[in-house]
Amino acid sequence: MNSLGKLDLDQVRQLVIAGWTGRDVAALEKHIRELEALGVKRPQTTPIFYRVAVSLLTTGDAIEVLGDHSSGEVECVAYSLDDGIWIGLGSDHTDRKAETISVSLSKQMCAKPVSRDIWRFEDVASHWDSLVLRSFASVKGDRRLYQEGSVAAMRTPRELFRLYGDRELLPAGTAMFCGTLAAQGGVTPAETFEMELHDPVLSRKIVHSYRVRTLPDQC
Repeated sequence: MNSLGKLDLDQVRQLVIAGWTGRDVAALEKHIRELEALGVKRPQTTPIFYRVAVSLLTTGDAIEVLGDHSSGEVECVAYSLDDGIWIGLGSDHTDRKAETISVSLSKQMCAKPVSRDIWRFEDVASHWDSLVLRSFASVKGDRRLYQEGSVAAMRTPRELFRLYGDRELLPAGTAMFCGTLAAQGGVTPAETFEMELHDPVLSRKIVHSYRVRTLPDQC
């Protein structure tokens, strides 16, 4: 099957960010060190699950952030909706300055842009590891590849569901960000963040982009 749906955010009542979800120990360590370089403490356990305000989810094409110290990161997003599990695309946009104080705090600081388009999980479950995530960061007209890699770098959705709720289904009404890839060239802010989820088996993509509007940080 090749089902394409449209996300109804009114069905989402709980938002969970799964962090440090990597299967590859070396790649996971690289991402941890990447954040340590910014002053972020190591997680006590991996993976770890952060509850975040569901009101942060947005399908809009722009967000507003405080200062120039936030950045996006592309992720698959799983949704438990009225008619089953769906997969979409999102950016766990995070305030990196706040992250050095508290990761939980930083997760609450920024909107979480997500795609309107979603796929039925059952349509991609059998070839899940073939899916590819990419993101592009643009600053002053300079667009560059920011992240790229197979979702096989992260734990599968079913494994994350089980680790979060001790079962292979998300609680109804829950959205879960499923983990990200290391940034090429290090974590950096962008004026425009583009992302895509590519399914080479069914020859299709989900794409979404958003602009980042910076508010003055007068601290």
